[in-house]
Amino acid sequence: MDISLILPAYNEEKTIVNTIVEARAYFESRGLAAQLIVAADGKDRTRDLAREIPGVVVIGSPERSGKGKGIRLGVERAVGKIIGFADADNKVPIEEFDRFLPLLREDHDVVIGSRAQTQSKIEKKQPFYRQLGSKGFYVFVKAVVGLPGIRDSQCGFKFFRHDWAKKVFGLQKIDGYMYDVEILAIAQKLGARVAQVPIRWRDDADSRLELVAGNIQNVKDIFRIRSLVREL
Repeated sequence: MDISLILPAYNEEKTIVNTIVEARAYFESRGLAAQLIVAADGKDRTRDLAREIPGVVVIGSPERSGKGKGIRLGVERAVGKIIGFADADNKVPIEEFDRFLPLLREDHDVVIGSRAQTQSKIEKKQPFYRQLGSKGFYVFVKAVVGLPGIRDSQCGFKFFRHDWAKKVFGLQKIDGYMYDVEILAIAQKLGARVAQVPIRWRDDADSRLELVAGNIQNVKDIFRIRSLVREL
């Protein structure tokens, strides 16, 4: 396989089929052999709908175990020369991968989408309170974890060379939303060559994060990440 694409999902029955169809058509149009993995938690029909499409690997359970865990389990199943993940609701159009492939084939180990680049196109912005929260989050992560040079750790469009995906996610522990910070901190600690690429992005106005309880857990996870990475 040229690429393994993991689609983490939580109750995404309205979008998952279209996302799979678009991804498969895109990779076929580029002559790339692709393995599609849906890591879906939730009690709706997301897993059932994905299983109806031949060749799609489906994992997950009715209980919500976390996006970080879903991607980690997906990486365990992945066999592609390139392993990556994208949001199941298509916040970043799959065609943006055109910018990633040359970098991964040349001399970069990890390539991540970034909404903070000057050339990025934000087609639909987040609500103001979430934009403000993102700025505060960036300052907080910088102070606690570091991530030198990375302005947008949370864009859900990231790709790794096979060996680096296995290496990074083999060390990854965070089950929830802060897995992005963790995998980037691990990659930097291990000396990976990381590239940031401007992308097209659109907010879907459907956040699954519980603003109070979710953010308290995120703060705890950020401090846990600092401890975990220091031990590497």
